[in-house]
Amino acid sequence: MPFTFPVRKESDEVYYADCGIVRIGLGDLDELKRIALGNPRRRARLCTHGAPSDLLHEMFIVHARDAYVRPHRHLLRREGMTVLEGEADMILFNDDGKVTGVSPMNTKQFYQRMNIPIYHMQLIRSDVLVFHEATSGPFDRVGTEFAPWSPSDDDRPAVSDYIHQLEREIRPFLHGRPLP
Repeated sequence: MPFTFPVRKESDEVYYADCGIVRIGLGDLDELKRIALGNPRRRARLCTHGAPSDLLHEMFIVHARDAYVRPHRHLLRREGMTVLEGEADMILFNDDGKVTGVSPMNTKQFYQRMNIPIYHMQLIRSDVLVFHEATSGPFDRVGTEFAPWSPSDDDRPAVSDYIHQLEREIRPFLHGRPLP
């Protein structure tokens, strides 16, 4: 089922709402899930702001369980994340790649805002994770720094090894939660 409002396709993963007033419903999120599950990187986003130059960026994002969110930090922007469906662990790292914290994100522990430029990533624990993200614009790729100690998205064997190593490393932080 298509979106219930006009959209502009930026790429196979990124869509912009192309209307003056944006109203998101469950059918729109279902369409975003369908798109994410059909993408090689298993994710999709619907931007409700009009352009990368906007000062406020709001996005509805879907990541499938096997989507890799490379550790990164935002040097000049802050971001807030609200989980609408699913579960993930938000992993925080120091500059050397050591895990400093793990926060469960789900519909009970649903919001996190990062006011500091800290390396972070999500490990998706449900079939899909649907969340709303808000951050300041304008968007500038230079302001996002990927962790030099983490594998790039296109190196699938290295990503797999990294995720297995990370699962072992975060176990002490899970505090009695079932092991992944």
